[in-house]
Amino acid sequence: MGSRIQKAAAKLTGSWVFWLIVLAASFSLPLVRSFTREIPEPPMVYGQLPDFELTDQDGDSYGLSDLSGKVWIANFIFTSCGDVCPRLTSRMREIQNRLDKMGDSVHLVSFSVDPIHDTPDKLRDYAEAYGARRDIWTFLTGPLDTIESTVVGGFKMVMQIGETEDTGFFNIVHGERFVLVDQRGRIRGYYEANDEGIQHLLNHAGLLANIGPGDDPEPAVVSQRTS
Repeated sequence: MGSRIQKAAAKLTGSWVFWLIVLAASFSLPLVRSFTREIPEPPMVYGQLPDFELTDQDGDSYGLSDLSGKVWIANFIFTSCGDVCPRLTSRMREIQNRLDKMGDSVHLVSFSVDPIHDTPDKLRDYAEAYGARRDIWTFLTGPLDTIESTVVGGFKMVMQIGETEDTGFFNIVHGERFVLVDQRGRIRGYYEANDEGIQHLLNHAGLLANIGPGDDPEPAVVSQRTS
């Protein structure tokens, strides 16, 4: 009995049909895995940004309409900040360097929260000092009321400017998180400026860039300003 089974097995493995089946199976398994792999859920919608029109580092008008159709990442800085802003800008430069594989589908925007002092010339010098690529990273300034309405009312981020007693210097408080915005100008997430936060941000930005704008559930309610 055993010899018959061995002879049958030898005959089968010697058949070209057997090896054709094995070869087909080896190619089909990766395809099955790719089709059954779970597609990550896109990040939730936090709300729609209001339209805005500001001025970029070249002195040109730049607003929400210029970002239509792009996924973009925003942060909030000012050029005379010597504490947190250099770290935030360095993190944004890191994001810029890691966006090469995405082409021009993701843009970066830094909003000055000290528009009284941050002229386009100052922003341009600041951008150059950090190696910002003009085609992928835009710095914005403009009237204080427009900046405040965009940052606080639109992004739901903290922004406070007050003069320090006795010194005459301004004390500026602003949010330190990065904000992800989709192709339709909708906020899709807030991210810490640390390694884990940046990785989540890049993952979600890549996902949105790949799937494009679509029908999403009702926006989540942001009940308080984000720091």
